Amino acid sequence: MAILGLFFVLVQRSNTCNFSLFTLYTSKHFRDLCRQIVISMSVRPKKQLGQHFLRDNNIAHKIVDSLQNKQVGAILEVGPGMGVLTQFLVNQPIPFYAVEVDRESVEYLNHVYPQLGDHLLSKDFLRLNLAENFPAPLAVVGNFPYNISSQIFFHVLDFKDMVPEVVGMVQKEVAERMAEKPGSKTYGILSVLLQCYYNIEYLFTVNEQVFDPPPKVKSAVIRLTRNSVDKLECDEKLFVRVVKSTFNQRRKTIRNSIRAAYGGELPDNRFLLLRPERLSVADFVELTRIVEEAIARDSMAK
Repeated sequence: MAILGLFFVLVQRSNTCNFSLFTLYTSKHFRDLCRQIVISMSVRPKKQLGQHFLRDNNIAHKIVDSLQNKQVGAILEVGPGMGVLTQFLVNQPIPFYAVEVDRESVEYLNHVYPQLGDHLLSKDFLRLNLAENFPAPLAVVGNFPYNISSQIFFHVLDFKDMVPEVVGMVQKEVAERMAEKPGSKTYGILSVLLQCYYNIEYLFTVNEQVFDPPPKVKSAVIRLTRNSVDKLECDEKLFVRVVKSTFNQRRKTIRNSIRAAYGGELPDNRFLLLRPERLSVADFVELTRIVEEAIARDSMAK
């Protein structure tokens, strides 16, 4: 609307001056004015998308500098919003891509960073096949929307073999849960599944006041670096079922909570009287192998 208003003002002036409407529209001065108006526009943060736009360039620069792997084939920013991280990524020597589901943000980014071209994807990251759309290895970075931050990491796990590094800002409690070790009440499904394949570092805390709108909780930046595990020494699909079934009933002991993954009685083992938050990744692998053997034994008995 602002650009349209400016256009009509200049058209009115053109009627009293000696230049044509075509000259006005194609003039560099007019295009520069339009660009400045676009840059000054604000994209409305949308609650339904979990958007909280970072307004602090120093923190944005610190997030981008936290990317350590310089050997990646490309960098992908998830949810660039108004481009506070993009400004430090777009001119990197490594190919840069951005994916944004908010059309208003996409329109804004297209005007401010026209050099992105077809490297700016107006798509839902959670539905995107990373292997089909981006070069590997791929680093992922972003101020992740709060309402889907855990889902973003689960989606990364589906492409763990091509994503060696992730740096992201999430809610502080989510970051703590991801990096937590066994024995804590915050240790859970996300902790176990991510720590199977990634080393996780809690980098720094970010206060509420640097966002628009300010969230009700603090945020934190974390870094995930791919470890050396190519494959777990158990059935990986069953492993996920075992982890989820036990943590979904985390107040119960393994003896009772495991029944969602395996309906029978497990043989006596050292895990049965423990609660799931006491088990490490290696313990869950061992427990999954015990469940595998019990399932195989039941099949042979039928």
